[in-house]
Amino acid sequence: MKHLYAPWRSAYTAGKKKDAGCVLCNKHTEQLDQKNFIIKRYEHCYVMLNLFPYNAGHLLVIPYEHCDALEALPAPTRQEIMEVTAKSTAILKQTLHAEGINIGINLGGPAAGGSIPEHLHVHTLPRWASDTNFLVTLAETKQISVDLPGVYKKLIAADW
Repeated sequence: MKHLYAPWRSAYTAGKKKDAGCVLCNKHTEQLDQKNFIIKRYEHCYVMLNLFPYNAGHLLVIPYEHCDALEALPAPTRQEIMEVTAKSTAILKQTLHAEGINIGINLGGPAAGGSIPEHLHVHTLPRWASDTNFLVTLAETKQISVDLPGVYKKLIAADW
């Protein structure tokens, strides 16, 4: 596999470790929604842009409760997460004209592929027929061209 130089990801790979606490808990308690790309707050969860997206508009639906297991969340939180995820898919289709959506939750730590296994969150990932190109086939490299502030501005203006 080839590697694409991506220095903007160094903040993620060399980020603060154990002493910093949970990054998802920190984001919502800082009350810096624009800086943290938090789009909408609900009673039991919030929606934010993934700072290290797979595609433009990659959203995270995150419960306020620090929890690593879906079954351990209270029923009202689980229900709200599903309703907000459904709303997110509609907004991604309307606002970014997504042609498809991938939704996923990584449960079970590293075995499930999650990078933040201690705090459950739902990935809502917009997809387009053209979101892969020759780089994937020829160079085994995926290019992601994302202007987070621009995408944030579009999504925050949507009817949440």
